[in-house]
Amino acid sequence: MSSALSLAMPRLTIDTKKELKIGFLAPLSGKLKAWAEPGYHGCVIWKDRVNANGGVRVGNWRYLVDIVAFDTEFKPEIALKGARKLVLEDGVRLLTMLGGNDFTRPVRDFVNQQRMLVTTLLPSDLSPDAPTLIAPSEVHPIYNVTGVDWLKRHQPQIKTVAMCAQDDALGLPSIATYRAAFEAAGIELVAEHLFAAETSDFSHIVEKLMEQSPDLLCWDTAYEPFVHALTEEAFKRGFKGWLLSCTCDDYRELVTKTSMEFMGRFVFQFPDFDDPKLNDPRVNFVEPNSFYNEFCSRFPGTWSAVSWEYASSLELWKSAVERACTFEPLTVLAMMKLGGEGKHAFGDAIWWGRELFGIDNALVGDWPVVTIQDGRARIVEFGSITKWWSAHSALLIKHMRELHLMWDQREELLANGR
Repeated sequence: MSSALSLAMPRLTIDTKKELKIGFLAPLSGKLKAWAEPGYHGCVIWKDRVNANGGVRVGNWRYLVDIVAFDTEFKPEIALKGARKLVLEDGVRLLTMLGGNDFTRPVRDFVNQQRMLVTTLLPSDLSPDAPTLIAPSEVHPIYNVTGVDWLKRHQPQIKTVAMCAQDDALGLPSIATYRAAFEAAGIELVAEHLFAAETSDFSHIVEKLMEQSPDLLCWDTAYEPFVHALTEEAFKRGFKGWLLSCTCDDYRELVTKTSMEFMGRFVFQFPDFDDPKLNDPRVNFVEPNSFYNEFCSRFPGTWSAVSWEYASSLELWKSAVERACTFEPLTVLAMMKLGGEGKHAFGDAIWWGRELFGIDNALVGDWPVVTIQDGRARIVEFGSITKWWSAHSALLIKHMRELHLMWDQREELLANGR
């Protein structure tokens, strides 16, 4: 009887000779470090937890995971060098990226040639010409509409807004999204300013934004140093209205440098993962409170908007690999998108994006709206991106086209060498 059972039940083996390598290709230095290094740390925690549980199961084998990082410095030529090293020399099975300046046409052509599955935090990278590029974790900047919608319903006295952002691949799509969201909410955009990524003095910018006495100041998707400098400048100038930003990393420092009352009027999109609302049954991130506590213990003072995002993408990929019983990219991708639905960190979601990106490679569902309450970032609601889109898609497409950001417009610029 035991012999029959042993023949019927396959033996699981941990392959200790070959590690399962995953490539982390992102800016680990420079101004974008806060949107990459904490994400790498999150991947390390994910890796350690997976390996402690026996690794990744593929058929009858289990593989231990290794995360191989490469610092792109957010420079296209270095990102291409890194992609080639990770794929051709290190033999990674997946590339996880921030995207933007790192996912240029040469990088895209290379991963297409290698049939490499790639995750990005910037769905604005998506296009039909990058079929193996997916956005399974973050849907930047589309989720920003949820913060505006919340303000419209809960702070109806807000009638005007002034906005600024750095002039780059992160700032511009976010500008288009906020323009659409403000228009849908009936909030008048009275001032807008794009600044160079090299800017260090924000006094003149904030002065100009405040000249029209707006009810709301919006920092768009500004980098952490910019958000801090802009917020501190607004506080010094006595701004009494609300503030809105995609992120507010290291917000505790801003509370210290401004005031609890001032930061209590700050709305953004990323919670701390000890938030009680993340224990809601809809949430698909495994043990978010425990993950947050371990992160803060191992990497104190570095939690940011992206600390959990890369790890979330890896967990979705791992689940698909184990169900598909293979690392083969197209098979894993098909398994991830099976039925057109997926398990996003914040709940059930759909694979979406054809109208905006030309391909349904973004996993989209609800997204948290966050305010600072008693000095802590706390979720006030989970806003529906798809509900907003169903009512206002034409507005967003209009503003994306005005800034030449639609996928077909970007492809035309690339074809013309621009």
